[in-house]
Amino acid sequence: MPTPSLPAVFAHPDDESLSAGGVLARHAAAGAPTAVVTATWAPDSPRAGELAEALRVLGAGKPRLLGYADSRVPRSAPGRPRLCDAPLGEAVGALVAQIRDVSPEIVVTHDAYGGLTGHEDHVRTHRMTLLAVHAAGLERLCPEAGEPWQPSVLDLATHPHSAVRAWGGHWAPTGKALRTVPDELVTATVDVTPWLERKVAAVLAHRTEVARGAAPGLIAALPGPERERLLGTENYIRHDPVATAPPQTELLA
Repeated sequence: MPTPSLPAVFAHPDDESLSAGGVLARHAAAGAPTAVVTATWAPDSPRAGELAEALRVLGAGKPRLLGYADSRVPRSAPGRPRLCDAPLGEAVGALVAQIRDVSPEIVVTHDAYGGLTGHEDHVRTHRMTLLAVHAAGLERLCPEAGEPWQPSVLDLATHPHSAVRAWGGHWAPTGKALRTVPDELVTATVDVTPWLERKVAAVLAHRTEVARGAAPGLIAALPGPERERLLGTENYIRHDPVATAPPQTELLA
């Protein structure tokens, strides 16, 4: 059975490598088309260049940047609105165009919390992607964005409560809460250790974030076994945009 095509939609450069780098590398190695859409940062920014290197490592093509400003770094896209201030319909339309261009079976993005950090751009990107995956299949929505295409599956990159055992000690110095979900909500737990070397290399390609001590900097400082413990498994919650239940005459639980 062919490995399905898979684009990932994330808020910032580095989110793709940290959250879904293993799955992207796995699908690319199997010959499946992969891509990454990044909601923030201008195409001519240094972080866009780092993103291009990370995607080369993962086999995920060239960056596809929507070009909004990082909500906490206005200089990331001079003259453009912050992602959280951008009109939602406009942002969804831009993302629909990317989905229709790639024509994927699976789309991956942040979970409803926006991942461990709960960053407001992550949450906004989750909501945009949820709407865009549905809109992409409807011919009367965003007609300027190309022919309709309905992805079969939306997978949300997440962390279960049990992950706190792995991440908690490293996260504690930040003083920030970890946003995790009950383990039973996780529908796919993917062992990505065969692609861990590529995933780590992609994370470390984000040199700006390594230098400032963000999550890639944390990964850079860890020994190999600890990197594997933190990054060797990726967890996802499946959201099916296409109805699979038989027709009903009532709304049933």
